[in-house]
Amino acid sequence: MQDKILSYFKKIYPREKDSHKGDYGKVLILAGSKGMSGAAILASLASLRSGAGLAYLGIPQSLSSIVQERLTEVITVPLKETKSGSVSLAALKQIRLLLKKSDVVLIGPGLSKDKQTKSLTQKLLTEISIPVILDADGINSFAGRTRLLKKRKSGSLILTPHLGEFSGISNIKIDKIKNNRDAIAKDFAKKFNLTLILKGHNTLVVSPNGDSYVNDSGNPGMATAGSGDVLSGIAASLRAQGLSDYEAACLGVYVHGRAGDLTREQKTEISLLASDIVDFLPVAFKELEHTSLNRS
Repeated sequence: MQDKILSYFKKIYPREKDSHKGDYGKVLILAGSKGMSGAAILASLASLRSGAGLAYLGIPQSLSSIVQERLTEVITVPLKETKSGSVSLAALKQIRLLLKKSDVVLIGPGLSKDKQTKSLTQKLLTEISIPVILDADGINSFAGRTRLLKKRKSGSLILTPHLGEFSGISNIKIDKIKNNRDAIAKDFAKKFNLTLILKGHNTLVVSPNGDSYVNDSGNPGMATAGSGDVLSGIAASLRAQGLSDYEAACLGVYVHGRAGDLTREQKTEISLLASDIVDFLPVAFKELEHTSLNRS
């Protein structure tokens, strides 16, 4: 664990004795589509397991009853949907109301590539003033239209692409990215004034001003469906608790990887599931808590 990770953790721990859920951030998650309710569930659970005081989940209305059975602590909001079962552009008014009650918004897990849903995501970015995390299909919505990232309203933006998604929005081939990862990532973050989490082996985090962090936690077992959804939920939660974009991204990827390593110790890389990572988040945070107290 690098010292900077512990210093970021100390900014959110210990908590004041006289506090309430509003002190720890309200996260809005716009996620899910027909066949992809799991992504929304994982991101929502990860946000709460990482300390957010409250989580709203905006989900296509046909999926609402499904996720409500799994998410007893999350406020589920059924949104108007397209014929294909993804969030519709007609849900814009509903989402605007949710944004007024939220501190951070995560857009993308399992959201689908529906044209109308892409248009909704693009429209939202020009309106949202609170911090934004774009993940998965939220990122894919800007492939070929990356210039729209510069037209956003929020000054706070975190992107969480894997190599394929980053290739899509940067229009750079994957092999070229792999061979010059640091320079390309830093150039992109600076050009679009955002914090980039470039996922993969030794996940890289870069800020707009050139700060960088190479993560040393995690293992190959985490190359499994839903792992990225968990990471985006963690990052959104930490951002809602008051960390900066860069701090939330660095601490988020470390805790995500550490929870994965703890899972491996108990269940092996082969059997690792994304939901296991969520289950081991408390243990990963407990380690940080223990280290923090011992160094005080």
